[in-house]
Amino acid sequence: MTRLRRSTIAALLALTLPLPLAGAASAAVPSGAPVAAAVSVSAGMELPRPTGPYAVGLTTLPMTDAGRVDHWVPASGARQLMVSLHYPARAGSGAPAKRYMSAEEARLLLERNGAGMTFPAGSAKKLSKTRTYAREDARPKGGKFPLVVLSPGFTMSRMTLTLLAEELASKGYVVATVDHAYESLATAFPGRGVLDCVACDKAESGEVPFAAVPKGRSKDVSFVLDELTGPDPAWRYAKTIDRKRIGMAGHSIGGNSASRTMADDRRVKAGINMDGTFFAPVPKKGLDGRPFMMLGAADSVPGSPDASWGKAWKRLDGWKRWITVDGSDHGSFTDAPVLLEQLLGAPQEPALSAERAAGITRGYVSAFFDRHLKGIPQRLLNGPTPGNPEVVFHRPAG
Repeated sequence: MTRLRRSTIAALLALTLPLPLAGAASAAVPSGAPVAAAVSVSAGMELPRPTGPYAVGLTTLPMTDAGRVDHWVPASGARQLMVSLHYPARAGSGAPAKRYMSAEEARLLLERNGAGMTFPAGSAKKLSKTRTYAREDARPKGGKFPLVVLSPGFTMSRMTLTLLAEELASKGYVVATVDHAYESLATAFPGRGVLDCVACDKAESGEVPFAAVPKGRSKDVSFVLDELTGPDPAWRYAKTIDRKRIGMAGHSIGGNSASRTMADDRRVKAGINMDGTFFAPVPKKGLDGRPFMMLGAADSVPGSPDASWGKAWKRLDGWKRWITVDGSDHGSFTDAPVLLEQLLGAPQEPALSAERAAGITRGYVSAFFDRHLKGIPQRLLNGPTPGNPEVVFHRPAG
């Protein structure tokens, strides 16, 4: 089974609807302790509160690559992207983010991604108003911070990685989460409405290979890096970015996009694939010794039907980890378990709760970038820890 797994709401319901959630907490997690993300279930929906010491700012930037025609819909003209920037901010500045996504994006996400499912009345409005912890256009904290780029799974929007983006920003990272035009079932672009996933239809019909997606996203991300770190940056607070410390992570095909981008762009110093098939393989020569982590669902183990992970493992030539999470599935590394728990209010299996799924994802991704972009040793990455029995380290030969 490949790790693309078109991530529909229906599939996530069958696989990821979590157990009841615990009460709220916001204390930082010490290295080696159980990683968790508390979620308060209230009348409204909300994401887990970030655990880092910084307030979180948010700016949304549309970007247009005038030098490149959109490869999915050439008639649409230049390639366009939507980028959410989360960053360490000065406490009290800015205004609380008004929404998780627009009402139209939420409606279409449920409609297009939830075929065969019945959602309670008002679900789209409730989803769109999910509380986050970012403050729009807040003043940045002084200093320079590493940059982490996040790329979502196929069909899914950048918003589905918000809990991870806010966590990283609260811990001292500028985070650029990218929506790639025509690769999501519901993403709004200024002046163009909500675009459908043309790429999904073309890839799933066999018109183009799935490898075209990470290859295209690599170009997208390199353009985003140019826009954020070049001589005339698109973001007015770009001076807060440390251009020498850049990492990337992604979910599903976004994870494969991280490795492909590293192969194409040496500015990206470290990367993570969260449960994505390597449709675009890691080069035979490796990634020039740069660190890479494969963080997968319970069935992403050595010897699984997805042979691309074993092949990638052998080619990775720097610091590397192959980690899986017992009880998890393909959607466990996104906002989906937390949102579905609150949207449907109907706990089912599996073994891994939304609280643990969010906490493990945030804890291990943060630890990876702390180690490789900040040089801070991380016990979590050395091997199993008693507080995290679900996390399994694999060390196949090669």
